[in-house]
Amino acid sequence: MTSYEKMSKEELLLLKRELEAKYEDVKGKGLKLDMSRGKPAAAQLDLSMEMMDVLNSSSELKGEEGVDCRNYGILDGIWEAKQLLGDMIEVPAENIIIYGNSSLNVMYDTVSRSMTHGVMGSTPWAKLDKVKFLCPVPGYDRHFSITEYFGIEMVNVPMTPEGPDMDMVEKLVSEDEAVKGIWCVPKYSNPQGITYSDDTVRRFARLKPAAKDFRIYWDNAYGVHHLYEEDQDYLIEILEECERVGNPDLAYKFCSTSKISFPGSGVAAIAASEANLVDIRKQLMIQTIGHDKLNQLRHVRFYKDLAGMEEHMKKHAAILRPKFEAVLEVLERELGGTGIGSWIKPKGGYFISFDAMEGCAKEIVAKCKEAGVVMTNAGATYPYGKDPYDSNIRIAPSFPTPEELAQATDLFVLCVKLASVNKILEKK
Repeated sequence: MTSYEKMSKEELLLLKRELEAKYEDVKGKGLKLDMSRGKPAAAQLDLSMEMMDVLNSSSELKGEEGVDCRNYGILDGIWEAKQLLGDMIEVPAENIIIYGNSSLNVMYDTVSRSMTHGVMGSTPWAKLDKVKFLCPVPGYDRHFSITEYFGIEMVNVPMTPEGPDMDMVEKLVSEDEAVKGIWCVPKYSNPQGITYSDDTVRRFARLKPAAKDFRIYWDNAYGVHHLYEEDQDYLIEILEECERVGNPDLAYKFCSTSKISFPGSGVAAIAASEANLVDIRKQLMIQTIGHDKLNQLRHVRFYKDLAGMEEHMKKHAAILRPKFEAVLEVLERELGGTGIGSWIKPKGGYFISFDAMEGCAKEIVAKCKEAGVVMTNAGATYPYGKDPYDSNIRIAPSFPTPEELAQATDLFVLCVKLASVNKILEKK
């Protein structure tokens, strides 16, 4: 396909007229489609419906330790839930605290606790003049919302195909005591689908922070969310690596079953060193008498073990894989060789990251919305919603039906072409 940059002004003007005619035609169809967030489709939610039948009024509701799951007790989760989620994220059950339904809630609590009470005896962050967080970009907007809410200064760190730019991370963490944390989605990252390389994980574990209360916020949201059975990314386990190199307290690891069972009704957890867990439990004892043990029990009895969960995830992949491949096929067919966009083919996770020509993302998203397709806001993948290049767009293929997805993707590439032609014509 011809590079748009190499086209003459006359060719571009002719193309623009053709594209505008197509765009007006699509607008006339009255589309109302949503590709704004990585929501599981109804067909994916249906996969877990039998979980609703696992417990009933005649069920044995005592856990393996003999505790009645209907009653108070067990602050940090029933043992079998710790075992299941521990196996899911490759950590021992004793290094897990089970929470409620949302890992985002756990991350918020962890930052909030650090603000008000510090980390393992350190000065509460709220009493410090300056607190900073490193933010690999493009990244997860809800991570950035938490740190922005608490007034924490966010510092952009560029992502590479290996993960965050570790030269920059090492320099900032070792030289600036105000740097207290870094957000990470280490496997099938949001939005790019990148998995951190072995070298990147090892360098994370060997960080030498100027601040003793610095922590890596390791959000293992997509650890079992593979798209392909035979071609899966591998990630070194961070807590074990930290322990191995004498840095056991350096990382918090977060997870949930939100996109495995039911979003909003899953089970979330944090994994960390024993010293970190002791610190966390002090707050937890004040905050709650224990989270929903019946939901924990329901999940354990439905999946039974990691093997059961892995079989379940294959069913998710069977629904998601064709959607991802359909979007990628359209991008390649319509935009390959044009020089007006680039993207990464992920092996798992929930998103496709698209980089438009610099200065085009907002126009593309606005044109999509005007024609009836809602995308994630341009800039959302950067702190404060400010993409310095106005380039990155997160595509979420999971929620629409295959038919809706085809319509939405066709419109998206049309808007990419139109915005790009306008940008190039500006230069000419």
